[in-house]
Amino acid sequence: MTELSIEMTPIPGLLVIHLPVHGDNRGWFKENWQREKMVALGLPDFAPIQNNMSFNDSRGATRGVHAEPWDKLVSIASGKIFGAWVDLREGKTFGKTFTIEMGPETSVFVPRGVGNSYQTLVDDTVYSYLVNEHWSAQARDSYTFLNLADETANIPWPIPLAEAELSTADQEHPRLAEVVPFTEKPALVVGCKGQVGAELMKRLPNAHGVDLPEIDLASPDLATALPWSSYGVIYNAAAFTAVDAAETDEGRQSAWAANVTGVSNLVRLAHRHNLPVVHYSTDYVFDGTQEPHTETEAFSPLGVYGQTKAAGDAIVATLPHHYIIRTSWVVGGGNNFVKTMASLADRDISPSVIDDQIGRLTFADDLARGAIHLIKVGAEPGTYNLSCDGDSFSWAEIAKEVFLDRGRTDSDVAAVSTEVYFSHLTAEGQQIAPRPLKSTLDLAKIKATGFVPRDMVDALTAYLETIPRP
Repeated sequence: MTELSIEMTPIPGLLVIHLPVHGDNRGWFKENWQREKMVALGLPDFAPIQNNMSFNDSRGATRGVHAEPWDKLVSIASGKIFGAWVDLREGKTFGKTFTIEMGPETSVFVPRGVGNSYQTLVDDTVYSYLVNEHWSAQARDSYTFLNLADETANIPWPIPLAEAELSTADQEHPRLAEVVPFTEKPALVVGCKGQVGAELMKRLPNAHGVDLPEIDLASPDLATALPWSSYGVIYNAAAFTAVDAAETDEGRQSAWAANVTGVSNLVRLAHRHNLPVVHYSTDYVFDGTQEPHTETEAFSPLGVYGQTKAAGDAIVATLPHHYIIRTSWVVGGGNNFVKTMASLADRDISPSVIDDQIGRLTFADDLARGAIHLIKVGAEPGTYNLSCDGDSFSWAEIAKEVFLDRGRTDSDVAAVSTEVYFSHLTAEGQQIAPRPLKSTLDLAKIKATGFVPRDMVDALTAYLETIPRP
């Protein structure tokens, strides 16, 4: 009896699973699908929802090559088959072939877009497969096919195709040179017109973008608002981010609707359609007393905005395949702190800027780049901090850097405390949200995935070059 193990193949994502088969005088038993053990060994947690079985009564029955729009785990219940797989996905491994003989002791995990083909080697063969999408006649329209006799793939069939039993349809499939490669489902970017969402759209040219208020995430009709099953991943860059407005009666309701109810609806649909979710979070889920903030730090939000974001994070974390990207001090397109300071410097205005809040800037293009990286490398699901790297600065120190870049002196920026800065607004009765004073994030976890955050001073210098000078 072999130990449960998983073997890589030359086709990315195509895995061979060696299964222990327990036998005695009565027959045998095996754990055909054991989620906890198999996932621990590296099998994707692909969330199967349908189990199919196929029976061939005679040796030589051959089918394929079919690339389907779902992942599946193929196993043998009785008999033996020769399995052949051809990568029909768009990319550098297009046309790569892998073959293996399979009995009850072997399973193969087939990612969507990899073509399957099988030939029975003995009579009365039964194989089964678990899939993570429901089969339908419409789904078959999105298959990608390859001819079993394709000369480029050159599959070494044990039983020559001239002697095998084939369907008419399989004999008429195109050769590899005529195959249109299988493409991944497009991403859905929610909040596509925001600072981060706009950068995601630039880097994901096939993505479908929606923005608020054209889509209401809190609506009970969200399930029918979009073709959810047609997407491959959801990037949620939408949120209620007006931290001071969230402290008002009306703003509190809006913040909870967008950041909690809407996120809950989105998570429910992602779970139903087995979609990974990338969700952006904030340092405001902390009270700013710990430095640096790690991914495992307990929530301690000071204000309504932080409370709603913490609640949304907790909901997203219930998904098996999720990435929460926690960030701080975001700078992107449109109005932002750096552009404001550059404008003041250019207009010979000397501002007062807060000096007791400490952290690092994060540029929207880096947030997009980091999110796509986590999906691309198949990083472990969970929460990842992402900001610029390097020394931490106060807002006043960043303002001074901007002023020096624009030809002013750092003495043109007056440093004041948070309390003093907002004192005139609170005196007038305006609602001001409490701010965390320490916002620096620990970046070790995302660095371990191979992502390299930019140094903040270098990134700031490069960004300032994009702002027109008078």
